[in-house]
Amino acid sequence: MRADPFRLKADDGVEIFVHRWLPDGDPKAVVQIAHGLAEHAGRYERVAEALTGAGYAVYANDHRGHGQTAKPGELGFFAAREGWAKCLGDLWSLNRRIATDLPGKPIVFLGHSMGSFMGQQFAAEHSDALAGCILSGSNGAPPAIAGAGRLIARFERLRLGQQGRSQLLQKMMFGEFNRRFEPARTAFDWLSRDPSEVDRYIADPLCGFPFTTQLAIDLLDALGPLTKPETTARIRKDLPVYVFSGARDPVGGNIDGLIDAWRRAGVQKIAVKLYDNGRHEMLNETNRDEVTRDLLAWLAESV
Repeated sequence: MRADPFRLKADDGVEIFVHRWLPDGDPKAVVQIAHGLAEHAGRYERVAEALTGAGYAVYANDHRGHGQTAKPGELGFFAAREGWAKCLGDLWSLNRRIATDLPGKPIVFLGHSMGSFMGQQFAAEHSDALAGCILSGSNGAPPAIAGAGRLIARFERLRLGQQGRSQLLQKMMFGEFNRRFEPARTAFDWLSRDPSEVDRYIADPLCGFPFTTQLAIDLLDALGPLTKPETTARIRKDLPVYVFSGARDPVGGNIDGLIDAWRRAGVQKIAVKLYDNGRHEMLNETNRDEVTRDLLAWLAESV
């Protein structure tokens, strides 16, 4: 594997940091990764090593307000306006850069958690540019209480400002995830059964940071429309899709709703894999080698 990172300038001038991992020979396809909330693309180096070993190139950008894209003091802040749309635009710009770098190579989108929600919208907007879509740690339509969360987030923005950090929002959006694993060793036991992986996340200064009130609004506003018929109807019907998740992932309480919505939209090739006792980050779980093998097997069969 050869690491070859670069910076991609967005339309508004923001420089997006991109990890690029390349196989030794000519890649047979490309996997474009979108990471989750309060983490960064560098955490996917291990799966990138497996993918490049199987002949795939891997591109993964740090979203705005994350990783090496974030400006000093702006971890957890997308933008003052239209932050979600700008992150989606960055993913599309990277997709087009991949098509320029490696013309004719199939591109598969792999989104985890928040990145999987971006992936749901990306598939609706750009499925013609994809050879496949992989969703990890995802979910379907949010519960009705999410509407109250949107109102609370707006109140907290009024109280604290766009870049304020609200303990109430942190508890609402992250704190509840750990409840089912009490008594918990850490506040992030919901991520993985592997204590070393949880500790590595906690020790990483680019992970687990508090997000801003504006990012919370950006995210909560984006979730509602994702599985509505007018959105899912735009997904290419023959797009190969792979959804995998931990059976105990607290984020995925309505994963069946996601799969049903896409199937009702006529998406024909949906493979689903749920791992018993798995938590949120299946690529960092105790059985991650099995998860990675299953991912490679799906790619080999579907792309």
